[in-house]
Amino acid sequence: MSAPAFQPVAECGETSQQQAQAYHKRWLVANDAGTWLTRALSPRLAEVAVELRLGYLVMKAPGMLRMDIPLDVIEDDDSVRYQILIGEQTVDVVDEGDLAAAWISNFLQVPCRLLKVHPDMEAVHWPN
Repeated sequence: MSAPAFQPVAECGETSQQQAQAYHKRWLVANDAGTWLTRALSPRLAEVAVELRLGYLVMKAPGMLRMDIPLDVIEDDDSVRYQILIGEQTVDVVDEGDLAAAWISNFLQVPCRLLKVHPDMEAVHWPN
C-alpha cells in the first residue's frame, strides 16, 4: 500500500509527509482575473515541488530559487483578504504577498498570485 499523498498547494506537486495532511490544499494559485489555476489551465503547476520544513511551506521549481512561506501566520490584515470562486463555492483567501506572486508568476509565465485559504473558512469543496 502506498503512502497517502497531500497537496499543500492545490494542483502543484504532492508530498507524502504526514504533517502535510493538516495543510492539504491550504494554498492555491489564481491568475490576475481571480480564476483558480488548475493543471488544465496551467500544466506547469505539476512541476512545482512542495514540502514542509521547519515551519515553512517550501516550494521548488526547475530553474527557480526555492520559495519559503510561513505555515501558520495570524491573518489579521483585511487588506490582503479576498474571495475567489472554487467550483461553485465562494472561498475566503489571503494573498501571500508580492514576493510569492513574483515567484509563481515568473515560473508559470503568467501574472498570478499565491493565495492561502483563510483559516476561518469552512471546508472547501474542491472539484475533481
